Amino acid sequence: MKAEQNELITRVGPGTPCGAVLRAYWQPVALVDEFDPGLDPRMKDRPVKAVRVLGQDLVLFRDAAGRWGLLDRDCPHRNADLSFGRHEGDGLRCPFHGWKFDATGRCLETPAEPTGSKLCERVKQRSYPVVEKSGVLFAWFGDEGKAPPFPAFDCFAAPDSHTFAFKGLWQANWLQAFEVGIDPAHPSFLHRFLSDAALEAVGENAAGRQFRSASAGDFGGEKWPMTRIMREFHQPDISFATKPWGLQLTALRPMTDELTHVRITHAIFPHTFVIPLSETLTITQMHVPVDDTRTYWYSFFTSFAGPVDKDAMRSQRLQFISLPDYVPKNGRHNHWGFNPDEQRAQTYLGMGEEDINVHDQWAVESMGPIQDRTREHLGTSDKVIMANRRMLLQAIETVQAGGTAPGVADPALAAEMRGPDTVDGIAPAGAWGTWWQEKVQAKRAGAPWLRQAIAPAEAQAS
Repeated sequence: MKAEQNELITRVGPGTPCGAVLRAYWQPVALVDEFDPGLDPRMKDRPVKAVRVLGQDLVLFRDAAGRWGLLDRDCPHRNADLSFGRHEGDGLRCPFHGWKFDATGRCLETPAEPTGSKLCERVKQRSYPVVEKSGVLFAWFGDEGKAPPFPAFDCFAAPDSHTFAFKGLWQANWLQAFEVGIDPAHPSFLHRFLSDAALEAVGENAAGRQFRSASAGDFGGEKWPMTRIMREFHQPDISFATKPWGLQLTALRPMTDELTHVRITHAIFPHTFVIPLSETLTITQMHVPVDDTRTYWYSFFTSFAGPVDKDAMRSQRLQFISLPDYVPKNGRHNHWGFNPDEQRAQTYLGMGEEDINVHDQWAVESMGPIQDRTREHLGTSDKVIMANRRMLLQAIETVQAGGTAPGVADPALAAEMRGPDTVDGIAPAGAWGTWWQEKVQAKRAGAPWLRQAIAPAEAQAS
C-alpha cells in the first residue's frame, strides 16, 4: 500500500475523508455502566464525563429528567472546558462566566451580561443526538437531521435480559484493530493453546475464553474444543460474500474426507465484526476511534438461550480492565504480560489463557500507533483484509463525490440490517452449506425473545 493511501484510511478527525465516512454511521460514545455510581462513585451526584470520539472533544451528561446531553466540550463563550461544568439538574453551567446549556445545547443563561440581554437567544452549543441501545450510548456526528435508521441487528433487537456490553481501550489506530478482528486465519496461531481444557469447565460467561468451548457437531462421536480444531487445522480455506451490511466470511477447515469445520462470521462496515462465542451466544464488536492513535472496542454479548448474568460477566472482565476509563491492566508498559516459559509450554503467544483479549491487544498495539502498511507483505490468507480495504477506499471516494456511504449508513438498506447469523461447527463436508443454515435456524427457533417477537405478529396475521 502506498503511504498516501495509508494516511487516507487511518486519519479520522474532523475534515478528513475517512472521518467523513465514519461520521455517516452511529458511533458508540460510552457504556451506560459508566454512569452507574456502583462502578464509578463520582456519578452519584455529578453524572458528567469528558469523552473523545473521532478526534473530537465532547462532554456527555445526564440531566435530572434522565435526558442525555452530548455537547462540544469548548464553551462557545471563550472556549473553556465544559466537562468541568456545574451540573445543575437542567443543564451544565460553565464555571468561567456562568453560561448555562441544556442537553440540546440551548443556552439558558448568560448571567454576566446586562439585564435584558438577548445574547443567549443567539447562542447554541453544538449538540449530538444520543440513543441508548443494549447498554451503550450511541451518537450521531453527521449532518444534523440526516441520521440513518438504527440497525436492527440481533445485538440491538434482543431484550436487555439477553445482552451485555463491555469495552476496552487500545493504544492504536482503529483500522488495525478492526483488521485483526476480521482475519479468519489468526485464531489458529495467535489464540493457539498447546493443550485443551475440560469442556465442562467453560461457561458462557467466562471472559475471553471462547476458544475453550466446544464446536457445534462432533468428530467421530466426540465433541472437540475450538482450541484443538484451531491448532490441528491451521490452513483454512477462506472466502467471502458481499452482504448489505458488508461481508460474510467463511473459513473451512477440512478434517477428513467426510467432515469439515465451518466458521461463519461477518464484517459489518465500517468497523464491526460478529462472531460466535458458543452455540447460543454471539459477540458483536465495534472499533471506535478515540482519535488517530487510540481505539475503544465495544463488545455486545447476545444470548439466544437463557438470560445473561451481567454481574458475573462484568466482574470477570474487570479482572483485566481498570475503571473508570476501561484501560487494560496489561500493555506495552509490561510487555502485555509476556511469559517465555508459558510460550514454550502452554500457549503459542505466551500472554495468558484466561483473557484472550490481550492476545488481540498485543497484535494491534505492537504494530505501532498507526500501522505502516507500506512495509507489509500480504498473502492469500489476507484476502478478507484486502477486500475490506477496497470497500473503505471506495466508500471514501463515494462520500467525497457527495454519495451515500454503504451498508448501515444507507437508509434504503435499513430493512436488510437484520441478524447476521454465525456458526462454528463440524459439518458434513459435502453439505456444510445447508448444515450451517439449519444450525442457525434451530438457534433462532430456540431463542425465547425471538419466539416472543414472532408470536404477536402471527396472532395479528390470523
